[in-house]
Amino acid sequence: MAGPLAGIRILDLTSVVAGPLATQMLADMGADVIKIESPEGDAPRHTGPARSPGMAALFMGLNRGKRSLVLDLKIDAAKDVLWRLIAGADVLVHSIRPQKMDSLGFAPAAVCAKNPRLVYAALHGYRSGGPYSGQPAYDDVIQGQSGIAALMAQMAGEPRYAPMILADKTCALAIAGAISAALFARERTGRGQFVEIPMFEQMVSFVLGEHLFGYNFVPPLGPLGYTRVTAPWRRPYKTSDGYLCMMAYTQAHWRKFWSAVGKPEMLSDPRFDSIASRAHNVVALYEMAGACIAGKTTEEWLTLLRELEIPAARMASLDDLFSDPQLEASGFFKRATHPSEGEILYTDLPVRFSGAGGGDDAAGRLQPRLGEHSFEVLREAGFSEGEIGGLVASGATMDAGTKVEAAEQASSPQ
Repeated sequence: MAGPLAGIRILDLTSVVAGPLATQMLADMGADVIKIESPEGDAPRHTGPARSPGMAALFMGLNRGKRSLVLDLKIDAAKDVLWRLIAGADVLVHSIRPQKMDSLGFAPAAVCAKNPRLVYAALHGYRSGGPYSGQPAYDDVIQGQSGIAALMAQMAGEPRYAPMILADKTCALAIAGAISAALFARERTGRGQFVEIPMFEQMVSFVLGEHLFGYNFVPPLGPLGYTRVTAPWRRPYKTSDGYLCMMAYTQAHWRKFWSAVGKPEMLSDPRFDSIASRAHNVVALYEMAGACIAGKTTEEWLTLLRELEIPAARMASLDDLFSDPQLEASGFFKRATHPSEGEILYTDLPVRFSGAGGGDDAAGRLQPRLGEHSFEVLREAGFSEGEIGGLVASGATMDAGTKVEAAEQASSPQ
């Protein structure tokens, strides 16, 4: 079945992680995503282990379901191609600095004038109009600038970045949501719009969702920082044979827990007798709970806590995910035979739509080789074979086959 975004054509000028992850999500939901790359290709094509050039691991994880079109936008003929594609597109999304897009001639006002129904989505490092506007930004910079590295210092004793590309991936969700919302608005109004997604402001909003805390009030009623999640004891509890992730939260949860561990007196302890009092004494709370949990095995605790309906799970490593019974039962990990890369593994679309497919046919369009669909997309846009040949000759585009042929010619003896 077609996904809920079937029929939507997206011109994707994003690179690295945030934008490509967002457009992969949109492709998984049925959108026709045309990944527009320079002749060198997106940087993740060359990051991590690979079976063939330009198809490295990071690229494989972020670019499923797309078609690749090479356009060298430094060449005027390539700009002309992009303008023709814009005329028939639903979305243009990019992660290029605004001054660069302006110099290329694709500023929001000009593009939206060309196609008033277009959703023009721009991932910027910072909101326009401020002193940081137009500055480059990457995940590590934004993690540090938005407070995440400093929060990690409270837990680890020194500033650290989260061990994942947290800012980029969070912003990917924001991009996908903003584009979907703008498309919905277009269905109501008939008009597209410019959508700016700034990484810095997005991540500050994300971090302060809970960490604004006492500063939600003017004047503040308490400190910045949600005390429960910054408590040193907020970590997996050590059991006699491993680690347990337990989240007793409600009054009922703690009542059951203290009774089960033989400490019923804790039910009336004024430090822990309400959500408010527990929040004020969360370090002592978690420390005491940890001491109780240390004496049993992880499996013993899971059996007991499931009976008590207290949320808990065994701590998993990345390796453990591949044998997780829930993921196995739901068919979360998929395999496919890629035309050039052989057997590959990928994750299913996590959400499910009862009225339309999404992710079910991902194996039908896997990660594209650089320029794999250049000629295909150009033909769909009405370019003649002669025009396509001229574009190749000028260096404005290339097809994957063209690159292979050129490489073979270069390596053949003269």
